[in-house]
Amino acid sequence: MKAVVVDRSAPGGLKLTEVAERSALPSEALVRVAAISLNLGEVRRARNAADGWRPGWDIAGTVETAASDGSGPPAGARVVGTLGEAAWAERVAVPVNALAVLPGGVTFEQAATLPIAGLTALYALGKRGSLLGRRVLITGASGGVGIFATQLARLAGARVAALVHRAEKRDAVLPYADDVFVSDTAEAASAAGPYDLILESVGGAVFASALKLLAVDGMLVTFGTSAERTSTIEVAPFYLAGGQSIYGFVIFHELEREPAGPALARLAALVDAGKLDVRIDGVLPVEQIGDAANRLWNRGVIGKLVVTF
Repeated sequence: MKAVVVDRSAPGGLKLTEVAERSALPSEALVRVAAISLNLGEVRRARNAADGWRPGWDIAGTVETAASDGSGPPAGARVVGTLGEAAWAERVAVPVNALAVLPGGVTFEQAATLPIAGLTALYALGKRGSLLGRRVLITGASGGVGIFATQLARLAGARVAALVHRAEKRDAVLPYADDVFVSDTAEAASAAGPYDLILESVGGAVFASALKLLAVDGMLVTFGTSAERTSTIEVAPFYLAGGQSIYGFVIFHELEREPAGPALARLAALVDAGKLDVRIDGVLPVEQIGDAANRLWNRGVIGKLVVTF
């Protein structure tokens, strides 16, 4: 079986090669993979991993063999799912609670964008409770999580502000946000605040400036550091505002408490109904996985990059 592995001598540090196939556990379905998508977190980990490590979180494909315990989707079902690693392969064994059956109107390419980016947006937005009538700020809004989050927040009844760092990315977010700001700090978004919820994935100066824009009892959910991994904040204004909080969000921690399957089914249904747009910046064959990883790493992607087997 062919799979993507870390190889420092290959373009982008990744190559497609033959690997041993793992047998499925009784509660796992064997899925033949049609499409995957890339996320910054797994690309970062691959750049730091030893040769031979197998990355990959998002998959969409067809169940080749159903779980032997009788649970989950049957053989032949079109599915979307997620794994903690090693998902970039021709076939993968996936726990049935991390799979959802796809509606007929959702393609494999669309579905492959949903697991990590879509689930992160959905679960992070839920940390503040009901968003009806609330103000929400999304930083890094032109990325995979950001484009999903702006749409899902508006569907939940929020007024949504989006922050992007380059002017050419503004148009990608305009259809989904009530206010769009172009800046390297969140201060540009102060006019539409203060915010009951901020989803922050840039780090550095953006994190520090976004924290100042929280309303009383507001929450900042931090789930990434695409630009800068350290930040300096002024502490007193934060605690004196009253009830403000910072939530450290890691999707795999969240999935331990709320398995992916049901939420993926909700996201796929929204795509099928035309209520959730999927922004695919490019579709590449798996042989070009290194090029795809480099492009994402260099922040040259709006929405999601998809790779097909």
